[in-house]
Amino acid sequence: MSYLWLGIIILLSLAEITTINLTTIWFVISGLVALFLSFFIDSFLIQLSVFVILGIILLITTKSKLQKLVLEHNEKTNLDRIIGKKGYVIEKITKRNNGAVKVDGKVWTAFADSYIAVDSEVEILAIEGAKIKVKKVGK
Repeated sequence: MSYLWLGIIILLSLAEITTINLTTIWFVISGLVALFLSFFIDSFLIQLSVFVILGIILLITTKSKLQKLVLEHNEKTNLDRIIGKKGYVIEKITKRNNGAVKVDGKVWTAFADSYIAVDSEVEILAIEGAKIKVKKVGK
């Protein structure tokens, strides 16, 4: 029976490596436990029950915690880093026409809900396509 569990562990491990969704890793762990049990308990039904129940319990109890941990360490991309930063208008922005804003040494095409004059300080609210949405800071 141990060869069966070893085969299942290998197949699930390969599936986890190819999908990287952290879905089968829990059953790899429960497969290891079932493999260990197969050395002491001959009943396949008990081994299978432990495999299924432990896999489901691990999936339910730890997946959300692990996803939260992974999301906490998820660094922003270069584009996302400018959201919330301040910049300066180098070409006026009107409600109907895009302007230009310099942020982090780079010039971006920008739009806003109101008129913003040259040399005004702005905050970057969002990135939409290749343009940034800004709002005037202060007065």
